[in-house]
Amino acid sequence: MGELPGVTYAGRLGLQQRVVPVYRVPFFEQLAAVCEGGLKVFAGEPRQNEGILAARDIKRDLFYSGRNRHILGGPLYICYQQKLLEWLGDWDPQALILEANPRYIANWAALRWMRQKGRLVIGWGLGAPTPRGVLKGVRIAYRQRFLNGFDALIAYSTVGADQYRKLGVRDDRLFIAPNAVAPIPPAMVSRKVKPQKELSILFVGRLQARKRVDNLLQACASLKNKPALTIVGDGPARKDLETLAREIYPKAHFAGAQQGEALDEYFRATDLFVLPGTGGLAVQQAMAHGLAVIVAEGDGTQNDLATPQNGWLVPPGNIQSLVKTLREALSDPERLRSMGQESHRLASERFNIETMASVFVQALNAVSRER
Repeated sequence: MGELPGVTYAGRLGLQQRVVPVYRVPFFEQLAAVCEGGLKVFAGEPRQNEGILAARDIKRDLFYSGRNRHILGGPLYICYQQKLLEWLGDWDPQALILEANPRYIANWAALRWMRQKGRLVIGWGLGAPTPRGVLKGVRIAYRQRFLNGFDALIAYSTVGADQYRKLGVRDDRLFIAPNAVAPIPPAMVSRKVKPQKELSILFVGRLQARKRVDNLLQACASLKNKPALTIVGDGPARKDLETLAREIYPKAHFAGAQQGEALDEYFRATDLFVLPGTGGLAVQQAMAHGLAVIVAEGDGTQNDLATPQNGWLVPPGNIQSLVKTLREALSDPERLRSMGQESHRLASERFNIETMASVFVQALNAVSRER
């Protein structure tokens, strides 16, 4: 793994996750490389209906397998992680990074355990959207109490940081580590400018309802000039999407799940990447390959990925807006190429695991110095 010179943490670090998806492993390996005292990650298993490929048997020397107790569901979901305190006693970290989610109730005990030993605890999370409903005030107070237990907070995005700020977290306790899953990409290979009628669109992701691939099919069907559309991925919605494509957009090609060089070929062959629903990690892959992107607004991480210089943000579920944006994007092949160059620059300088790990280390060192 690559290291940023001089950016290291001298202590022994522990890091808790509810679940560790396979795509997160490279980041933890990178973080381990810059922790001189070592890193251990505690995580449990996902619920059966989540569709998460967990990294249970990867890097056994890095991960400690806990046991998740999933309680209730939906807005009432709570997770209790067994063996978390046992793991803390065994690893005895000098600093601990916890998911900043008060629904993970064992984290409260982990906070107390570290506090009793006078050690550092940093929260890491997506943010804290304003709750709704009759218990709004109670939930806000509960969150504030939890967040106030941390020495600092690391947010996935500027939107997440703003949400923590609104809950009273001070700027000097806030750090932004843009969510990333891949290292700094290699130098960009120059793309040829294609004629407008030859431009193509790519989607990559798990085929499930929340990805809104049906909206992408409907939007493409509404365009006067029908672009080639490739859909890479598999999942429970694939059969229904293939049926819909036969009815309204037979030019769509379903390539199934792809990995490695085979997936890279699809990125290299296309001109525009579109994510019409939730997600964000595939967008980073597209940016690393020098593609302009169209991304639906979601949890806030998308707002940092798609800028006016490299792509477009669209409201989720708004087919009319997606059609308008596709029409604009496909109208200027030269602009698409220059936007792709900006995507690659952002992936090289900001959205990569080396930069992400360096922010974690900066937070750890800043809090250590303050103490």
